[in-house]
Amino acid sequence: MQYTSAARTTQKRNHLKHRLLTNLGSHVFLILYCFLSLFPIVLMVINSFKSQISIFGRPFALPNAETFTLDGYKSLFQGANFGGYILNSFFVTSVSLALILIAGAMAAFALSEYKFRLNTFMSLYLSLGIMVPIRLGTVGILNLTVDLHLVNTLWALILVYTAQGLPLAVFILTSFMKQLPKDLKEAARLDGASEYQVFGLTLPLIRPAIGALLAISLIPIWNDLWFPLILAPGEKTKTIVLGASVFLGQFVNDYTAVLAALTLAILPAIVLYVLFSRQLISGLTDGALK
Repeated sequence: MQYTSAARTTQKRNHLKHRLLTNLGSHVFLILYCFLSLFPIVLMVINSFKSQISIFGRPFALPNAETFTLDGYKSLFQGANFGGYILNSFFVTSVSLALILIAGAMAAFALSEYKFRLNTFMSLYLSLGIMVPIRLGTVGILNLTVDLHLVNTLWALILVYTAQGLPLAVFILTSFMKQLPKDLKEAARLDGASEYQVFGLTLPLIRPAIGALLAISLIPIWNDLWFPLILAPGEKTKTIVLGASVFLGQFVNDYTAVLAALTLAILPAIVLYVLFSRQLISGLTDGALK
């Protein structure tokens, strides 16, 4: 018996040691991967505040009193309407996300709550939008935009991005809404709540899914260059990514301005993504556990 208990103790110790080594190795790998992913971004931001000579002379050094300069950012706002580009991107992104959330949540509520003949067909039909890239319909979208007189307007981009994000929104939100307890909704109906009020009660219960949806939908909209170039290439409707691309072509030899343009193009998206990251992780883990 003593030999058996000693063997079990040794086995448990070996198992714990193996788990600790595995966890340590995983954390070391993730830290290295995070460092490799963030290093180019940090280096770009640092060098955007340095003179062009110091960028080539000491690219890894932090800016100091001698090398610090805002000439790159001054070139941006003097040579292009970057303030307007940023506002356009914020407007398009925020309105598109709001429409995706509202329309997607209402469609998901209907598909999860009501049973009708074409329920399954509608779910499959909307799921096809996840697999079929919207860029395959660029010619048709452009013709429709011309017919509706929406070329060079921000609403053309908003409508396209809303249509692009709806399939994924319905897919994610439907799966979460199906897992909500029906007793809660039935109790609300018995108390005299309308269907719109019941719908409003379900939204706080799926906040992780909403946060995950917003985080997933944010980056493709903010970073898109294809549709702004085709549907809204005018100076007043350029988004930050399109404006930065045009600017880079004009100031390709001014590396300070180039790095400043890239910094302004990606930093807002990173900040917004970080704000939604906790909800993204919570939504993904809740969906996996359920």
